[in-house]
Amino acid sequence: MPVLAAYAVPHPPLIIPEVGRGRERGIQDTVDAFCEVARRIAELAPDTIVISSPHATLYRDYFHISPGPSARGSFAAYGARSASYEVAYDEELALAVEGICAREGLACGTGYEREPELDHATMIPIHFVQRELADFKLVRIGLSGFNAGEHYRVGQAIQRAADELGRRIVYIASGDLSHKLTEDGPYGFAPEGPIFDERICQAFASGDLLDVLLMDCSLAERAAECGLRSFQMMAGALDGTPIRAELLSYEGPFGVGYGVAAFEPAGEEGSDESRRLLPQWERERAERLAAGRAAESAHVRLARQSLEAYVREGRRITPGEGLAAELRDTRAGCFVSLKIDGQLRGCIGTIAPTQESLAQEICANAISAGTGDPRFDPVTKDELDELVYDVDVLGEPEPIASPDELDPARYGVIVSTPDGRRGLLLPDLDGVDTVEEQLEIAARKGGISLISDDVRLERFEVSRYL
Repeated sequence: MPVLAAYAVPHPPLIIPEVGRGRERGIQDTVDAFCEVARRIAELAPDTIVISSPHATLYRDYFHISPGPSARGSFAAYGARSASYEVAYDEELALAVEGICAREGLACGTGYEREPELDHATMIPIHFVQRELADFKLVRIGLSGFNAGEHYRVGQAIQRAADELGRRIVYIASGDLSHKLTEDGPYGFAPEGPIFDERICQAFASGDLLDVLLMDCSLAERAAECGLRSFQMMAGALDGTPIRAELLSYEGPFGVGYGVAAFEPAGEEGSDESRRLLPQWERERAERLAAGRAAESAHVRLARQSLEAYVREGRRITPGEGLAAELRDTRAGCFVSLKIDGQLRGCIGTIAPTQESLAQEICANAISAGTGDPRFDPVTKDELDELVYDVDVLGEPEPIASPDELDPARYGVIVSTPDGRRGLLLPDLDGVDTVEEQLEIAARKGGISLISDDVRLERFEVSRYL
């Protein structure tokens, strides 16, 4: 069995004594669990440790594996230059993973190096392991903007490459849980934070890694986590492996969730078909998409029909008979948002109506969202069945005297200047929890400085259709 064990660990810099300077005692359970993980790894004496890190080089559409023979890094950015680490890379295993991914059509490899120095999410587990084990090599891999299934498939490639090379490996998934557990924490509080952490801890304790794959992306976004995709890749590295799961510790005294868990092979050599999770994830995902499409509102159905006709056939539809009066007889600005697996795929809209009816406004903006958002490539035919649509119909904007009249959960905001610059942000967006965040993003979209420019504020409400 090439994967000897897998461990999920957090990466709080203050756990390094030179950084924490005593504050690490505030997470003593995490320190003790890290020491236990290091002891177990030393007993296994792996040839190579594979670490997936959310703070290694990260691209939206590529999994980056660190190239070269070695790397080093330190906590100088945290005022602790003496806390430095050096590792030897397993180049052969890295290239084997790259080759398997290429054959499987996965965008993953050793190209596009941007951050060769070791990141803190890699160095923290290395700090503990090197105290117990000196002779090992490392493969460091970053995450991506791809979905849970793609992260799982990369984990499978790691498992397969280790098997083909006869490598005995340990997998470490570095990742913190929610960063929004307490009001007095550095990132504030969101009710989704404790919910996310509880679900992850339940999955860690039970070994139900399918629930990690199926985690709602909106919940994870609002919880402000950084470990989910790392854990999903770890699940792929354990594909088909009968495991014994153990939650070694969980705590969050500084407003950030730190979980340590062990996943160690159980029973005799051989595979456990029930733990081949990718087909189960694909089936659940397809069922969710089908259920969502069946429940779509008339507004969303119109947006979908418009974009699909344009992408597949190159034609613009004319809204037909049988439309509701709101769609047929009213005019309003609207935004059409597209997502795939919870990740934004396009969003374009109009503040005021530009078409003869709301139906036509939706049709035009759906095409623009799918083909004209400068942040993304145009939607392809293969993506159409995976798209989830939102349609936001804007109410009339009203001027406000101060930010005190805003509420990011209820009101959208328009920031404008006398010279015509304008930035808009919709309400109730994942990851936008404060008025300050809302204003900053809206201003940035309009190229506006909230400090130096003569700024006008307007708020508006929306009717959101799913």
